[in-house]
Amino acid sequence: MRFEGGITRLFVLCSIILFTVSLYAQPITSSEIDSLVERVRSTFDVPGIAVAVIHDGQVIHSQGYGVRSLRTMKPVTETTLFGIASNSKAFTTATLGMLVDEGKISWDDRVIDYIPEFRLYDPYVTEDFRIRDLLTHRSGLGLGAGDLMFFPDSTNFTLADLIYNLRFLKQRSPFRSKYDYDNLLYMVAGEVVFRVTGISWEEVVEKRIMEPLGMDYSAASYERLKDYRDVIDAHAPVDGTVKVISRHHFKKGENPVGGIYSNIKDLSKWVIARLNEGKYGEKLEDSLFSVKVHRETWSPQTILPAKRDTLYNSHFRAYGLGWFLRDVFGYLEVSHTGGLEGMVTQITMLPELKSGVIVLTNQQSGEAFRSITNTIKDRFLGVKKRDWVHIYQQRLSEKKQKAHKIVAAIRDKINQKMGSPPGQVDLNNYTGRYRDNWFGEIVITPEGDQLFHRSLRSPKPNGPMYHYNANTFVVKWTDRSFDADAFVMFNLNTEGQAVEITMKAISPLTDFSYDFHDLEFHRVSQ
Repeated sequence: MRFEGGITRLFVLCSIILFTVSLYAQPITSSEIDSLVERVRSTFDVPGIAVAVIHDGQVIHSQGYGVRSLRTMKPVTETTLFGIASNSKAFTTATLGMLVDEGKISWDDRVIDYIPEFRLYDPYVTEDFRIRDLLTHRSGLGLGAGDLMFFPDSTNFTLADLIYNLRFLKQRSPFRSKYDYDNLLYMVAGEVVFRVTGISWEEVVEKRIMEPLGMDYSAASYERLKDYRDVIDAHAPVDGTVKVISRHHFKKGENPVGGIYSNIKDLSKWVIARLNEGKYGEKLEDSLFSVKVHRETWSPQTILPAKRDTLYNSHFRAYGLGWFLRDVFGYLEVSHTGGLEGMVTQITMLPELKSGVIVLTNQQSGEAFRSITNTIKDRFLGVKKRDWVHIYQQRLSEKKQKAHKIVAAIRDKINQKMGSPPGQVDLNNYTGRYRDNWFGEIVITPEGDQLFHRSLRSPKPNGPMYHYNANTFVVKWTDRSFDADAFVMFNLNTEGQAVEITMKAISPLTDFSYDFHDLEFHRVSQ
């Protein structure tokens, strides 16, 4: 009786929740989306946004807003191309899934069976590392480990360098025990595609996904686009003002992690195919991959930390194969975000409702795409109206205030030192060449009464260094769009000469791909 009573109470509770959800459910109109997006653009200072909405498996809204570039002021349309960044990862897992269908690989094949030179820091991890492990962020490497080999761009690291240097990145947690987002292993996954097929990842994506779906505008990299007349510029705040910044250019072998350029018109076709378990065509007579492969990519692989989310009645979060997964009011939510310098994107799907939201932006404000996605998603779910723009504006303001307080205190201390007579700091003790096993060499040179930092294999991270405290300096990057100034901490020998350098970002808002904390430099010459 007690068991039956529990079931009854559970049924009543679920009925109440479903009634509450259905009470507020109603289609969102295009005019409402128009007003929402323009408010988001104004609130978060985003020059251009494109939004597509799919409901019941059909595109019900597809519209561009604002401008592609503050230089040209040309409008964003539904065919304007954006870098979708890490939303490319789902295309990488799809290409591997096709090879699984063909019997050419298994998700659980060892990576070293396809890439014999693949090595990680721990020999056991190397031997037992599977293709599935390349895709699930559970390698034991730290958050964004090694990203400085491709981020920011213009480094001279080749894919062969990236694969070789993985062996120098120390495990931060036991293998398969913890989620930590990584990028480099998706590049390795793209190389698996090439080793198996003899065809580049870029060609496979374009020939086997984009062409069949009719994604006619899209390409697997910026360099492979057919037409550059309708492409956004990247934008970011520089000293408080949003400006055009340089575009990230991926090199050969790096595109599987985030190189695809697409638009909402083409991505709607991709999303609809995913909502149809890989099927496409007028009568869904064709398939990109099997239903089994599709469902595997949307199955939890790595459990993510999750507090009980009362806003969406969520109970779990996980990472699948190229997708984030969670429950929202009893429905599965499948999503991913993407971020590059000056452009961020989000794709979200509710498969049981055959619904999805695509938001592409040309400014690096995650609050913008989250505000739009959550507002539209709430209407799908029938959730009582919430002002997500205001919610994210407040959250961003609080984060900025916290970061500003930290950075301002450091800046003030440096300014005080600069206004005082020279102390006992002998800059010659710190000058010289230093080498990290995976990042290569940096050079610290004197320039006037301060030091200057140069990275030999990554030309963009360079800038003046200011004495902060004891043997700690602050490097202020010349490119102010980085928003990633860092502490440079020297260890001295018994003669007072610097022999080692470690680094860490100053602001808590610094992008995790600036993984300064993973660097361990040792002096190689004066």
